[in-house]
Formats: sequence, structure tokens, C-alpha cells
Amino acid sequence: MYGFLADLIVGVHVAYVTYVVLGQFLIWLGWVLGWKWIRNIWFRSSHLIMMAIVVYEEIQDIRCPLSVWEEHFRVLAGQETTGETFLGRLLHSLIFYDAPHWVFTVGYLGFGSLVLLTLILCPPRRRASRAITHTDLGASAVS
Repeated sequence: MYGFLADLIVGVHVAYVTYVVLGQFLIWLGWVLGWKWIRNIWFRSSHLIMMAIVVYEEIQDIRCPLSVWEEHFRVLAGQETTGETFLGRLLHSLIFYDAPHWVFTVGYLGFGSLVLLTLILCPPRRRASRAITHTDLGASAVS
């Protein structure tokens, strides 16, 4: 059961990273192609908040809770921290790399800056409210 929970957590971690990275790519692509949905306030806010959490953790030298929980469950399952199941190893290899810590710091802070710059250059928009007309209210022609 603990191995399954560890695999589930690394799956959530991969989904989190994918949302932020793919979301940024789609925002750029949508900006160029004129897609209106990329300016959705909820999408853009969640995207910014998710990246801000990563940047905050990096600046404060906080280990990602998802990594901590995954490792905790792997230890309880008697597994290596990279996972023993095929799925666990596959998902783990998608987002974890062996590199000096400064590489990740530069990457996180650089990508966070990019997200913020994109937010400024291509800001989200609230849905415009339409004016209520007499026909919207079901009124007949005004005499």
C-alpha cells in the first residue's frame, strides 16, 4: 500500500510540473495565435500561484512536500527513493535529475521570472459583463 501511495504522489508531482511547464508553453502559443482562453483569470492565477510556491520553496530552502511524502512512503514500503515499480521509476525519471543544486535554483527562479513577465506582457482578463437590455428581461417593445 505504501508503494502505491508513493507512486500516486510522484504522479501528482509530475502532473503539477506538467501543468506549470505545459501551461506556460500554451500561454505563449495562445498569445501568438490569439486564443482567448489563455487569458482566463482562474487558469492564469492558478498557474502563477503554483510557480510562486516553487519559487518560495527554493528561496526559503524548503524541500517540496510532495518529494518528502513520496520518500516517506517509499521508506515505509522498503523501497529505494526512486521507486521499485515500473510506473514509479518512469514518473520519477521525468522530473528528477542529478545536477548541482544551483542548476535547479537558476531554473526555478528563471522560470518563475518568465511566468511573471508573461503575466505582465499578456495579462489575464476578466470576462466582460454585458449590459442588460429590455429583451433580456423579456419586456415587450417600449411604447
